Amino acid sequence: MSKALLVIDMQEAYVGERCASYLKYDKPALLRAVNDVIDARSGEGCMVVYVRNVTKRSLIKRLALFKVYEGTPESELVEGLHVVSDHVFVKYVGDAFSNPELRVFLKQNGVESVEIVGVDGGGCVALTSLGAIENGYHVVVDERAIGTTFERSKAKYFKKLRKLGAEFI
Repeated sequence: MSKALLVIDMQEAYVGERCASYLKYDKPALLRAVNDVIDARSGEGCMVVYVRNVTKRSLIKRLALFKVYEGTPESELVEGLHVVSDHVFVKYVGDAFSNPELRVFLKQNGVESVEIVGVDGGGCVALTSLGAIENGYHVVVDERAIGTTFERSKAKYFKKLRKLGAEFI
């Protein structure tokens, strides 16, 4: 079974030194954990895919409290992240599978299983995991390398993911 590691939203805006103070996870520890998973999986020959969360420019989005625009330092992968491939995709909503280019890429590469790490366990990680299941993938949620600020949402989503057959490690 071909497998891909999806690294979700490990960007300067969410994990970097100047990220928002309300993001409560231990950023240096999270970066170390994600790097450990990247190193282990890439050493096993697993394809590593990075997903960046970007805000579309619009009048309505200007009013949003938190926005990350393409081309800004905040939108870049966080300094110190182990980048072992050039497979980088952008998403504009929580679920990375909303990007048709990612779906095509995974299909063309015969991927059947995805392991998911990154931020946030109560948001984009959970939504991407649900999107993966909806698209027919076996899902592995690697809790060792997931940062979470939204604990209530994480508990709700992870319960649903377990019922849908996601594997947790």
